[in-house]
Amino acid sequence: MSALRLERDVPTLADPGPCPVIATGRLVLRPHRLTDAEAIAVSLGDFRVARMLARVPAPYDRQDAEEWLSGVASGLLPGWALAITTGDDVHIGTVGFEQRAGGWHLGYWLNRFYWGRGYMSEAVHGAIARFLMRMPGVELRSGVFADNPASLRVQDRIGFRITGLSEVYSVARGAMVPHVETRLSPGDFRPAAFLR
Repeated sequence: MSALRLERDVPTLADPGPCPVIATGRLVLRPHRLTDAEAIAVSLGDFRVARMLARVPAPYDRQDAEEWLSGVASGLLPGWALAITTGDDVHIGTVGFEQRAGGWHLGYWLNRFYWGRGYMSEAVHGAIARFLMRMPGVELRSGVFADNPASLRVQDRIGFRITGLSEVYSVARGAMVPHVETRLSPGDFRPAAFLR
């Protein structure tokens, strides 16, 4: 009886529906495929990428990627996990929206060899624009490790505001790391000219 009561007390969030395909100026964001495992393993096997993410182990290998993709490809989890691809369908990163702690959370990463080209700003803008079309009025939460100012700039350009500082455990680093908490309130999103 108490388990049922607890289940009713937990708010359920609306679901944005199936993961779409989104075209931006230079990128295509699409649902992940099981064949993306090798590219993901190579990208997240780079400690410079893994260390900026809370839940990614180091070392990271193909089996880790296959296990993650199995969950994503099942379609059982609400939210989106979009593969960031270039024009030739090369997987270079991920943008995702997941339900966490009663709200929607944005997360993302990019293969290190594509850093500094504006790809992440373009991908995150495109993903959020589509997500908010399906989920108008939703607040998004995110954050970055304090030693990742480039990621914080991506969020700032979009309209995220800093809401606090905490410590989050980084599996790759094996330590608690200072973390900047951010939030995109309804109406604060700054659309970009990246979308076709």
